[in-house]
Amino acid sequence: MAMSRSARTPRVPTPPRGEQIAAYATYLEAQKAVDHLSDKEFAVQHVTIVGTDLRMVERVTGRLTYSRVALAGLATGAWFGLFVGLLLSLFAADGGAVLPIFPAVGIGAAFGILFSVISYSLTGGKRDFTSSSQIVASTYAVLCEPEHAHQARALLTEPDAPGLGRVPD
Repeated sequence: MAMSRSARTPRVPTPPRGEQIAAYATYLEAQKAVDHLSDKEFAVQHVTIVGTDLRMVERVTGRLTYSRVALAGLATGAWFGLFVGLLLSLFAADGGAVLPIFPAVGIGAAFGILFSVISYSLTGGKRDFTSSSQIVASTYAVLCEPEHAHQARALLTEPDAPGLGRVPD
């Protein structure tokens, strides 16, 4: 379902505004709080989730070796070769439209291995690991426009609210 862009959503980066109605240790908890407000038919367009004390976390996922580099290059090159082969088969004049696909995949895989191994060898052993990075916050504050903050706080302190974080008084 496509959502329309809200008229109050700024097009340029601006600091968030509003009163803090709750704070949570994880984004999932803050998301549950906003979902709870939505379930209670609160106008959630007045709410913002703000991550504070941001940190870039890089999790090392494995060691990088020539065989892993070659395998990744083979897969990337084969996909590119498949794409080129499909394009060639679309414009083939004769009835053998499938024939250009197989050589293109093979050539793409070979060049993928070649280029990935060469580029890896040129790094000189620096950064011999794979990793994934993400930005995480230590706290997630839920802000609400001042004219609606009291109602939102009341909804988050109801007994049927899910295991939510701390709600300021």
